[in-house]
Amino acid sequence: MKWLKNLWQTLNTPAKYLTLGSISLTAFIMGVVFWGGFNTALEATNTEEFCIGCHSMESKPYQELQKTVHWSNHSGVRATCPDCHVPHSWGRKIARKMEASSDVWGWVFNTVNTSEKFEDKRLEMASREWARFERDDSLACKNCHNYDSMKWDTMSKLAQKQMKRAAEKDQSCVDCHKGIAHILPDMGTARAPQLIAEVGTGPSKFTNEQYYFSALTKPLFFSAKGDVEAGTLNVATKVKILESKENRVKVSISGWRKQIGAGRVIYYDFGINMLTAQLSKEAAKTEGVINGFEEKEDEMTGLKWQRVETTLWTDAEYLITEQQPLWDYARTTFRSSCSVCHTQPDEAHFDANTWPGMFQGMIAFVNMDQDTQALVQKYLQQHSSTFVKKEH
Repeated sequence: MKWLKNLWQTLNTPAKYLTLGSISLTAFIMGVVFWGGFNTALEATNTEEFCIGCHSMESKPYQELQKTVHWSNHSGVRATCPDCHVPHSWGRKIARKMEASSDVWGWVFNTVNTSEKFEDKRLEMASREWARFERDDSLACKNCHNYDSMKWDTMSKLAQKQMKRAAEKDQSCVDCHKGIAHILPDMGTARAPQLIAEVGTGPSKFTNEQYYFSALTKPLFFSAKGDVEAGTLNVATKVKILESKENRVKVSISGWRKQIGAGRVIYYDFGINMLTAQLSKEAAKTEGVINGFEEKEDEMTGLKWQRVETTLWTDAEYLITEQQPLWDYARTTFRSSCSVCHTQPDEAHFDANTWPGMFQGMIAFVNMDQDTQALVQKYLQQHSSTFVKKEH
């Protein structure tokens, strides 16, 4: 500790030979050197050459960029990696550099060092970037593309309509232009990572005779250990747990089916085409799988419906204790995604049987994986005029 005491005494001793001016000048020069060195290092890590120095970045996203309009166009203006992925304002730039430390971790542990690993992570990485663009109102895009500078008369009528509406709200560009610089992830078969991050995967233990809700669309099985599928359990469906065995649970599913064909599709309620479960032909014909109760005839269609209950097995994961988190996520997704092209209608604007057709006409213009599509559609049906009576 002696050397530390001596250092402290030296630092606290008034200067005997240096003037205040020389000390100030020295401090100024050292500050300039430090700032220059810091800024030089910052800019060195803010170049395209630095970004593609990582093989996984050069072999995938950089190659994809070269096939887009951001690489080659009639104006000759090229967007580089940092133009889009590093904020231009100094404060946000420093924050982004700190966030990028996780990329170093990924490089060290070869997180995306192969094409297969990269594709497995593509949706996760894209979702993170989309969220950042959304948070910053696509400021990186607007550094080059400014609503006030757009020539509306050179656009098509449809483009004018949509872009002027976006300009009025100063809308984030990636709401409509995902995939403009890189290949879009496979949204069709993804397992809704954002949804699961929001609602969780469910408890590790279950209580028999209690109700749970499916957080994703899940396969149904005939037995606790077999791999023969008996059908599909739809997202946001209420089930009763009857028994637990290792990584599966036996569930009871209630609903209504139409008395046509094998009656494989189970709906939420009488006369309402809201999907609860779809059984295989084999399951529908197997004795004891479906128990039938009273029957009713739909006056509008003339079809006979039957109240039923089916008992099958499913994997224990993605069964959660409350349904409201699913509705909260669906509401937010509907109001953010479906307001891109127009003002979205109120949930109670249509009835439960009208919403599926209306919603299917919308999803072609948004990026939603199949689970999220099914959840949002079910949310709209559940909160439609069939169940919510109000003026609109």
